[in-house]
Amino acid sequence: MEAERVPAAEIRRLEACLDYHFTRPELLLRALTHRSAAHERSGNRRTRLSVARRGAGSNERLEFIGDRVLGLVMAEWLIERFPDEQEGALGPRHAHLVSRTVLAQVAHEMQLQSALDVAEHEARAGVRQMATVLADAVEAVLGALYLDGGLDPARAFVRRMWREAITAQARPPKDPKTALQEWVLGRGLPLPQYRVVSSDGPSHAPRFVIAVDAQGKTGQGIAGSKRAAESDAASDLLRQLGVDSQAAITTNRKGQGQ
Repeated sequence: MEAERVPAAEIRRLEACLDYHFTRPELLLRALTHRSAAHERSGNRRTRLSVARRGAGSNERLEFIGDRVLGLVMAEWLIERFPDEQEGALGPRHAHLVSRTVLAQVAHEMQLQSALDVAEHEARAGVRQMATVLADAVEAVLGALYLDGGLDPARAFVRRMWREAITAQARPPKDPKTALQEWVLGRGLPLPQYRVVSSDGPSHAPRFVIAVDAQGKTGQGIAGSKRAAESDAASDLLRQLGVDSQAAITTNRKGQGQ
């Protein structure tokens, strides 16, 4: 990647945010490269089409490993923080903390959107503000941090940036699909119907777009597995319906990964 695509000042700012200096700065630069930017810089048309299909040159491979690092570090932290809880409670906690919603919040706190390298037409379309793009970029940055420095700096970053989110979990959150199902059943509505809008990407990093309908509204989720995309779609629909799935725990107490 061309270093000028991401200003040096942004790289220094992000390293300060990460509290880490990269020995291989190209990893951080790659983590900030959206698929559209890699596509835009490819050569002839045949090459561009191939790159678009594979995501070559983008942050997708780093996102793949960052997702796994986040899952491990978060599971380790939850086991430590909630020593008396079993999988039934830890699983929903974990699913929420690694969700697109929380990842996008972390991205905003890092002001990551200003550092993303995206194609000009995508920038004009507002892709830097999309929750799924921001969430993917956070995972990619975490993957770059792990590959450059190992688990210790990755763990330190997660524990610093997710501290508020994990502290806010007084009780295990409900799985979004469960919360949505209980909401529609409580109103005598049909069960939510999930459908695959599209599925693409390479075998090592598939991308599913799932939609779900209820009460005349449609939620959409994008993730690396159908289960995760369904959960994101349910979360999106709950937000549209004005339903707080976490607050629902107080009246009816009862993860999924990428």
